[in-house]
Amino acid sequence: MEIKASQVKELRDMSGVAMMECKRALVDCEGDIQKALDLLRSNSALKAEKKASRVAADGILRAFSGKNYSTLIEINSETDFASKDANFLGFANNVEEFISQNKLLNISEIQESEIEEKRKSLVQTIGENIQLRRLETIEYDAEMNAGMYMHSDSKLASVVVVSGGDESLAKDIAMHVAAFNPLCLSQDDLDSEILEREKAIYMVQAEESGKPKEIMEKMIEGKLKRYLSEVSLLSQSFVKDPDLTIQQLLEKNDATIQSYSRLKVGEGIEVETKNFADEVAEQLK
Repeated sequence: MEIKASQVKELRDMSGVAMMECKRALVDCEGDIQKALDLLRSNSALKAEKKASRVAADGILRAFSGKNYSTLIEINSETDFASKDANFLGFANNVEEFISQNKLLNISEIQESEIEEKRKSLVQTIGENIQLRRLETIEYDAEMNAGMYMHSDSKLASVVVVSGGDESLAKDIAMHVAAFNPLCLSQDDLDSEILEREKAIYMVQAEESGKPKEIMEKMIEGKLKRYLSEVSLLSQSFVKDPDLTIQQLLEKNDATIQSYSRLKVGEGIEVETKNFADEVAEQLK
């Protein structure tokens, strides 16, 4: 049966799948566009499942900030090349529109929405594992100020909510959070396990110095104090004015940080490194 170019184009427009895949589906379905579309959708689910085990540590972030909530979401691909693909960016825009219309508190909420079918279709189109990995949503009262920062490559973003001050202050602190990646808001908020781990390291270093016990204790105390000032947001020097700590900046503007969040693409994902020859050999298989 002859398959017309107009049929292939119509199926391509409906599915977003490559032209040759559309033509094969039409041939298999004897020119029935609806059956061919169903076949492509079925194939996209199978391909998405097969590729799900492959590491997707690249990608971009999308964000939305409204009157009572702000959301950051991480959309992963296997390669930076795929994250610049027009189809991938179109999918990312669909995700951004979805989070702007729906307040989501858990990544599973979007994974179980109509976006999931679009994700599976994108896997088929691009040929890479595409995942919606993480979502962070901060809720706040309408009188609070939310500031958001998105880096130019869309791979690093943060949001900060303050009481008092203004939106400009919140945006400045969001930029700071993105740059300095604080582990906690104040020194009292740091996870005790992290603190104990750092203390154990400093104790070993002090013991290796061979100094008297009272000197070692002061060394450990000094290093812990410096560490806490470096990882606690309120204690950090403000990125735009190092002479001010974030705490002093807030006091100057009669403001208080209510909450903050930061995401960086691929953070926490272990990526297996391969040499070029191994990659070529794997592709040939």
